[in-house]
Amino acid sequence: MIAVLLGRAGSSDRYGHWQQEVMMNRWWVGGLIAVVFIAALSTGCSSKKKGTELEGGAGGAAGLSDESLPGGSLALAKSGHPGAEDTGPLHDIHFDYDSFELDETSRQILQENGQWLKDHATVRVEIEGHCDDRGTVEYNLALGAKRAAAAKNYLVALGIGRDRMTTISYGEELPLCQEETEECWARNRRAHSVPAGS
Repeated sequence: MIAVLLGRAGSSDRYGHWQQEVMMNRWWVGGLIAVVFIAALSTGCSSKKKGTELEGGAGGAAGLSDESLPGGSLALAKSGHPGAEDTGPLHDIHFDYDSFELDETSRQILQENGQWLKDHATVRVEIEGHCDDRGTVEYNLALGAKRAAAAKNYLVALGIGRDRMTTISYGEELPLCQEETEECWARNRRAHSVPAGS
């Protein structure tokens, strides 16, 4: 009886050792998969924020472009100006807090912008989406992209060629004003259109 018990003890010890090796191998494989996944993420995500061609209210990351148009918000910020105000032939539209819905005033302004673009058929336009500084950077970049896409899609519905327009989101990064007031936040929640040559 003692020999039988010892024999069983020996076999369960071998089985326990085998189980331990299997678990160790699983940890190594899991760790290797995690390292590969992290490496893929780090090479796939660059530190520069890129523009986007969002359509139909799609979310997604968008941000600062490598290049900017001469009259755009990024070019003005680089030259020491706080941001592009509603100047030029195309006018800004504004949004309610945490929204990318076009109100009646915004649609009227976009109709005027659309008419100007129809009259100047060789002009391309970049539509910038901007937000106030409430919310996370990531959330505001996505919301700015949705605002720019909403303006673009409305202009497309008016007959402006989709290929004549690009969108970019600056989120909260390039505000017109810095005060922590509702009036300032409302100025920063906008889609700004920058015309460029053909």
